[in-house]
Amino acid sequence: MNTLMKRGFDLYDDFAAALTKLGPLALLLFRAWVALAFWRAGMVKFEDPSGTSYLFANEYHVPLLSSDVAAFLGTWIELIAPWLLVVGLAGRLTALFLFVYNLIAVISYPDLWPHGFWTGLIGDGFNDHKVWALMLLAVIAWGPGTLSLDALLGRLRRQRMA
Repeated sequence: MNTLMKRGFDLYDDFAAALTKLGPLALLLFRAWVALAFWRAGMVKFEDPSGTSYLFANEYHVPLLSSDVAAFLGTWIELIAPWLLVVGLAGRLTALFLFVYNLIAVISYPDLWPHGFWTGLIGDGFNDHKVWALMLLAVIAWGPGTLSLDALLGRLRRQRMA
């Protein structure tokens, strides 16, 4: 029985090791999914500047910024940062930046949480934003992975130093 259990644990360890190889692909897919969501939002803002101005002046309540500055920054952040995220350049920093940006977006738009922020946070409010936050947290915690410019630049730097 002891050898049967050992064999079972060994098989499980081999299976887990094989699944670990999916990590870089999972991180790439997380980065791409979040990047696409933010980039699409930026394109909507870019293609309708008057609508964007209206939303930032009347619907979104971005703290500390005028509505014009918030609209300008929001548009360009959503058009530029996703590219950095998807290619994995400054991956952790870009993911952290977009995580905070996502949080500010949720806080600034109370229509996302009509029954209260905490109810929406635990309940089913602003689900897209929660999923994006979790994907970004994975990139913050583990980095953008081996399928990224960060990994490529790191390998080149190590080769040069050797």
